[in-house]
Amino acid sequence: MAVRLTQRVLKTQTPFLSRGYPMLVTKEKTEDVAHTKTALQKKLTRTDIPSAQYGGRHAVTMLPGGGIGPELMTYVRDIFAFCGAPIDFEVVEINPSTEGNEDLEYAITSIKRNGVALKGNIETKSQSLSEVSRNVAIRNELDLFVNVVHCKSFPGIPARHKDVDIVLIRQNTDGEYAMLEHESVKGVVESMKVVSLENAERVARFAFEYARQNGRKKVTTIHKANIMKLSDGLFLEVAKKVHKDYPELEHNNMIIDNTCMQLVSNPHQFDVMNMPNLYGTIVSNVICGLIGGAGLLSGRNYGDHYAIFEPGTRNTGTAIAGKNIANPVAMIMASVDMLNHTGHKEHARIIKDATYETVVTKGVRTPDLGGTNSSTDVVKSVLDILSTRRVHWPHGNFFSQF
Repeated sequence: MAVRLTQRVLKTQTPFLSRGYPMLVTKEKTEDVAHTKTALQKKLTRTDIPSAQYGGRHAVTMLPGGGIGPELMTYVRDIFAFCGAPIDFEVVEINPSTEGNEDLEYAITSIKRNGVALKGNIETKSQSLSEVSRNVAIRNELDLFVNVVHCKSFPGIPARHKDVDIVLIRQNTDGEYAMLEHESVKGVVESMKVVSLENAERVARFAFEYARQNGRKKVTTIHKANIMKLSDGLFLEVAKKVHKDYPELEHNNMIIDNTCMQLVSNPHQFDVMNMPNLYGTIVSNVICGLIGGAGLLSGRNYGDHYAIFEPGTRNTGTAIAGKNIANPVAMIMASVDMLNHTGHKEHARIIKDATYETVVTKGVRTPDLGGTNSSTDVVKSVLDILSTRRVHWPHGNFFSQF
């Protein structure tokens, strides 16, 4: 996945979460702030791996979140310990019931320190206007401008469509998730949808660069520009402009409501999809429902300096927490993405292969996939397969998000 060039700036005042304005995430601007980019930098597509620590090991922030998150994180840690993955987790708990942003601020500080995080969905139970959505605040504060979900069918999994292979690329910080709402007069609430030229260009370029470097043929931009002519109109026009730099790729566009219908009737027409924030939430859940549910796919969030990996549909799963029936595959695959990102590709490969063999070949599946196995049955099968594998540590791992 392409991300703009990371510039290592030594004298940078890092963003902070404003206590005075808790509904907003602010960025201090200094003369040499890391988020300031030249026109050339905006077109370059590379991100640094976090610096290895302690003899090749990486420190990674772990945010278990709520619902099924803590139990899934336990499974990931068991698997990593079993195969010797060189990752040291810094576990940060965020209590969804507390008011105040202290936990959130510590989590953000940890991610800035480590550069990478593995995350469950974090609930925000408080209805107070002073309480931000923890998930949105983390993405905004770290400028994780793009979310990537590779929606690929698992053979043999009961699904409405087979052989689906779509990459969703979603703008991650603008749109309706800007968290800018107010009551203009009593009984009338206004919610702002923010679309900026810079962020629309960043995500569009990411989408086209991903397609180019992965041998994809087409990018489809999803919008509602027939109604929201300024906001979605800008997003669409920027995508058309960026497409001129990628003449070998096909580009078309589709209105969001028609997109949902087309996905249900013929998902194979799509290849790479470029879309604003809210539409990404809708489309990712539709596709996951078509190919087996929320428990299979992982999601990746990238910025210029940080990366967070999580299940693709960002569901908390509170209703099934503690029942030993939650599907651990999405979180395991998110951890595989994290290992690839940090350069530990051999560990990533064997864990991914063991998970695939468990679900597809051996048919060890949780009830959401039509199986009768428990969460721990799936994990045990993965560990049994890993016990027969050897990890080769190649020298000179070179990282590429593609």
